[in-house]
Formats: sequence, structure tokens, C-alpha cells
Amino acid sequence: MKRGRLAAAWHRLDDWVTAAQARIGERARAVDRRVPKTEQFKGGAHGERVTARVGSLLGFAFLICFVTGLLSHLIQHPPEWFFWPSRPVWLYRVTQGAHVLSGIAAIPLLLAKLWSVYPKLFERPLVRSVPHAVERLSILVLSGAAFFELSSGLLNVAQNYPWNFYFPQVHYAVAWVAIGSVFVHVAVKLPVIRRALTRQPRPAQPPGPGLSRRGFLATTGIATGVAVLATAGATVPALRNISGLSWRSDKGTQKLPVNRTAVAAQVTRTARDPGWRLSVVTPAGTREFSLAELRSLPQTTVDLPIACVEGWSQMATWRGISFADLLRAAGSSPGVDVRVSSLEKTGLYGVSVLPGEHTADPLTLLALELNGEVLNLDHGYPCRVIAPSRPGVLQTKWVAKLEVL
Repeated sequence: MKRGRLAAAWHRLDDWVTAAQARIGERARAVDRRVPKTEQFKGGAHGERVTARVGSLLGFAFLICFVTGLLSHLIQHPPEWFFWPSRPVWLYRVTQGAHVLSGIAAIPLLLAKLWSVYPKLFERPLVRSVPHAVERLSILVLSGAAFFELSSGLLNVAQNYPWNFYFPQVHYAVAWVAIGSVFVHVAVKLPVIRRALTRQPRPAQPPGPGLSRRGFLATTGIATGVAVLATAGATVPALRNISGLSWRSDKGTQKLPVNRTAVAAQVTRTARDPGWRLSVVTPAGTREFSLAELRSLPQTTVDLPIACVEGWSQMATWRGISFADLLRAAGSSPGVDVRVSSLEKTGLYGVSVLPGEHTADPLTLLALELNGEVLNLDHGYPCRVIAPSRPGVLQTKWVAKLEVL
């Protein structure tokens, strides 16, 4: 009797397993029917030549974005061997503008590239060989890293940070993953790329549905150009009036945008303190300057751009004491590295180091005025650093102390 019950239970389990296998098989076949097939995509947008051309442009955009981003990182976190010149004064403005604009251009190019290979992403079997597995993995890593870099970069441009990590370090680390996966992908696909870019066009065939090859390439180029043109005014003043999506302009207090206000930096009381003194520490000793004493020193007026890591830049007229004159007045010499400390105690950029290349440049100022007016509190009153070819985050505001290193 007991053996009969066990046999019945076994048969019921066997029937359940058989039915489950049938249901899973049917679902798998239903999914397979919905998976795009290569033969369904016969339009010109899905050929090797299109993929190779769009991919080449995308790779070029990624390379520009990576190199200029690497430069920005090295300027902000310089190793001992790194050198960044103070001239031309617009150098950082151009490199960082190119970084952001190449990232903007990469967005439509990436979407076009993925669309051109869309049917291949669902080919069966998923893995046919070791090189094919490497190719698939490189595509997965490249797509994930690229989407992260471009989306987080856009949010950084908008100064919107819906995450808990420190953006510059994570963005920098993932950039290496992205560029590494680009090189791996190119290495694996190099024979295909060479064949697609060098072979003679095939005889004309009846066009498939959708855009032709030329139409798709033209559409991609137009979309990329519109995206760049719509945002380039943040960096290129001549385009400012036609860049509808430009995120920064000359509108702001004293005709200059403000990324971090005095209230956010918690310096409103200390910056307005009548007892404020600038402390300059040199090997010869420490000297303190009141605001009136700083104004009594020789004043220099310069036109310099301020360029931020978000990609916007703006030319402005600054007036103050050149670092060369200030160091001499304090008993030191130009051309030395100087640590600059702000009244701000809570920010990530309350302390910066001004290299000797810049302290020797007569255009590097401890600025007291901006565009013909005394510095607004949000722009760094009572004094701030303005140096040629430096990121805005290193143009320290609300300066309290200078130390010769």
C-alpha cells in the first residue's frame, strides 16, 4: 500500500515536470518569435559600412572626450611629473569645452551605432567562439560604461547629482573602463572595420524598408550637429545667441554665473568681517594684509575667461594684485608653488595649490574687482584667485591664507 502511494506520487511529480517543461518550451518559443531577426532589418541603416562609419565617428568622439577629461583630472589632481601651462589663457576653456561637446556629440552617435547593430544583438547562438564571446563582452561593457559616462556627464553639466558617490572620481574611473572596452572592441572587429571601410560598394540593390544608407548617415550627422550647436554656446561666445540649450551664459551677478554661493559655502559672516586679514606665509615669515592694504598695492587689470568643469566659460575683466607683486610685497619671489586656503571650511575645493608657472605669470591675480565693480560676495569677496588656463573650481574664492610651499 505504501509502495503504491509512492508510485502515484512519483507519477504526479513526473506529470508536473513534463507539463512545466512544455510550458517553458512554449514560452521560450514565444520569446524567440518576438526576438528581432536579422532578415527583418534589410534597410541601409544596418549594413557593415554604416556601422563602421558611425562607429569610427563615435570612437573619435570618445577619444577626444577621454583625452580632454584626463587633462582636466590631471590639472585638478596633478602628479609630480605633470605640467600645465598658463598660456594661452584660453587653453583650459578649449579643452574642457571640447570634452563636454564631444560627449554631447557621442549621444546621438551611440544611439545610431546601437541601432545599426540592433538585430545582431539577438543573434543565436549567443556565443559561437572565444573571439565572439570577447566581442559580446566588450559590447556589454562598452555600452554600460558609455551610457553611464554620458548620462552622468549630462547630469553634472546640469549640476544635478541624484547619487551618493563623488562624481569626479567615479566618472574618471569608469572613463578608463569605457576607453579600454573601446580598444578591445576595435581590436576584435578590426578585420570587419577594414573590410567595410575599404571595399568597393556593391552594385545597387532594391532598397529595403526604412532609410537608405546615405539617408541614415545624413540623419545621424544632422542630429549630432544639432545637439552640438544647441549646446555649444556655453563655450563658444559667437554661438551663444543661437544655442537654445546652452546651460550657461553671461547672465548672472556681475555678468558671471555662480556655481557655489556664499550662503552654500557658509562664509557670509566671515567674509564680511571688518577684521578680516589675508595671511601670507613665506620662508621670511608671515605677513597680514587688510583689505585696505591690498587695495593700496599696485593694481593690475586683465581680461581672462573663467571656465568650469561643466563646460561653460565666460570672459570677464578682473582687477587686483598680481601674485608676483603680492609675493614680492610679502618677502618672497614669483615662481613658487602657493597653497591657497579659503574661508570656506565645508567644500571640497576650499584649498587649492597654485603652481609656480602661474604665480610667475603677471596675469595671475588676487582679484578684488570684477567687471568694474567690487567683487560680489558670491564671486569671492573680499578677494579670490583668478589665473589663466585653470579650472573654475581651482579659482579659489573667499581667500584667507596663502602659503609658499
